[in-house]
Amino acid sequence: MYKTTQTDAAALPGSMITIPKAPRAKAAPLGICVTGVQQNELLRALPQDELERLMPELELVALPVGKHLYDFGEKIEYSYFPTTAIVSLQYVNEDGVTTEIAVVGREGVAGVAMYKGERASNTAVVQAAGYGYRLRTDALRALFAEGGMLAQQLMRYTSCLFAQLAQNVVSSRHSSIEQKLCRWLLERLDRSPSNELKVTQELIANLLGVRRESITAAAGKLAGDGLIQCRRGMVVVLDREGLERGAGACYFAARGMAAQAMHSNH
Repeated sequence: MYKTTQTDAAALPGSMITIPKAPRAKAAPLGICVTGVQQNELLRALPQDELERLMPELELVALPVGKHLYDFGEKIEYSYFPTTAIVSLQYVNEDGVTTEIAVVGREGVAGVAMYKGERASNTAVVQAAGYGYRLRTDALRALFAEGGMLAQQLMRYTSCLFAQLAQNVVSSRHSSIEQKLCRWLLERLDRSPSNELKVTQELIANLLGVRRESITAAAGKLAGDGLIQCRRGMVVVLDREGLERGAGACYFAARGMAAQAMHSNH
């Protein structure tokens, strides 16, 4: 029996992507419990029969802060479907400098390998602790080859990640430090069950590729404007709408492209 929680993903606030619910499921067979799995929105969108076929292959795992799900250049053994955890996809250059290229939460999946022996093109690190379900990549490939809704959802989500990456590139060149910080906080808030984000300013600076002093100054301004409250190792969002106004067009462009891709029937 798989461990589940009482919280259904549909009740979690701030979701970046609202995936239409699959038709109401019939009673699941004995030994199958889908409530926990459906906290991941990509899995929740699957028809009942596909989800039931997938269940025996899924394993609930704890995802502590700092855990590397895979590293750049490694063979990807598992795909991860977060439920309450948040995963940062990062690129590490030859000098060891880390830059975040995308973020994955309960709306998606990290570590999709579509061909045997595929190597990771990025490093996936758990940035907010929680849980998720993992699936061996060979099992995922077999199910993908059969087509169906899972294959469609994976292709759509890949488009979402590409849109997010593209907007991150644009933001890195054309956005101010304050805009970058607003967007970074919103991306976490979209995937978090609360307005409290456990993160340090040093980590934010590292992932954004800017000086810590710049983040400290930007955070101070946002706090002075009443948008956030900074505590030791935590940022509390007080005014989401204010952050959205400060984030600039890149945040809404990526969000809109993701919603369009996930809701498209074509």
